[in-house]
Amino acid sequence: MPRLPRQPPAWWRFSHIGNSANIAVPSRSRSLSFRSGKGSGRGPAPTTGRPGLSFSSLRGTTQPELSRRLFKLIKSENNLVTAHETAGRERIFIATQLSEWGEQTGDDAVSDLSDKVGVILSELGEQEEAYAHALDDSRAVLKAIRNTEKSVQPSRDNKAKITDDIHRLKTKEPQSAKLVVLEQELIRAEAENLVAEAQLTNMTRQKLKEAYDAEFLATIERAEKQIILAKHGRRLLNLLDDSPVVPGDTRAAYEHGGQARQILNDAEDDLRDWRPSSEPLGAEEVSSPTKTTSKEESLQEPLQEEPATESAAEAAGALPGEEGTRTTEVAG
Repeated sequence: MPRLPRQPPAWWRFSHIGNSANIAVPSRSRSLSFRSGKGSGRGPAPTTGRPGLSFSSLRGTTQPELSRRLFKLIKSENNLVTAHETAGRERIFIATQLSEWGEQTGDDAVSDLSDKVGVILSELGEQEEAYAHALDDSRAVLKAIRNTEKSVQPSRDNKAKITDDIHRLKTKEPQSAKLVVLEQELIRAEAENLVAEAQLTNMTRQKLKEAYDAEFLATIERAEKQIILAKHGRRLLNLLDDSPVVPGDTRAAYEHGGQARQILNDAEDDLRDWRPSSEPLGAEEVSSPTKTTSKEESLQEPLQEEPATESAAEAAGALPGEEGTRTTEVAG
């Protein structure tokens, strides 16, 4: 089933409040708060988007032997994609609940910061859904290997069948004229199979590398963007004064609303400015054991110098003692 392109939620918009320099609409804008959409009936999307049973779920029993294992792997990848999509939607829903809870606490600081933290959590959910789509793209690349395996299986089966026929005929009728025909068919079948096996080998190596390179790049992007968001989330938490108050006293008024908005703007800017830093495959050199050893030795060099320094200090400290001893002996 083709996957619909991911669209950001309609309620997810960043607005540059109080900043006249940012009148131009950015390429990607999000909300500094998502309480304005309260009452719109939003909630977590259904987590059962894929049917539990369909005709496609029975295909595993009819797969050729050669492609059966990869077919199961691709089905398992599909379950992984669904899990990440569900996690992303649940994260967004939890962010909404956090914001709505903070609003009803009656505490201005908690109300504002829970809303802003909810925006960060919601964007983390968006990143999880984006990662799920990247996994799905990687999974689609593996299907090329599976399809090639399926096309090679008949060639293998035909070669094996002709070989069995020849063996059977040699056992029953060693002088049969049909042996010559079968041997010629076997030569043609072996040639066809040789070409098919070469195509399978080339396709397997190319697509395996492509699929998991895409997955690892998506994992790096997700991790680095999560780090960006988590750091800005902690900046928001630093604005919340959690020092205890004596009963009857009142806390100072919350005055960090502008800072909280700026932190969200910073998060948006950092996400927009993010660029992949990984080198293309083949450009990175794989560290050899020799290089690793030399690095370890260079790291250990300062540690090896310390005992020598200590012994030198001890020697320096021993000289006055020795001189004092000799002076005492001379005086005696």
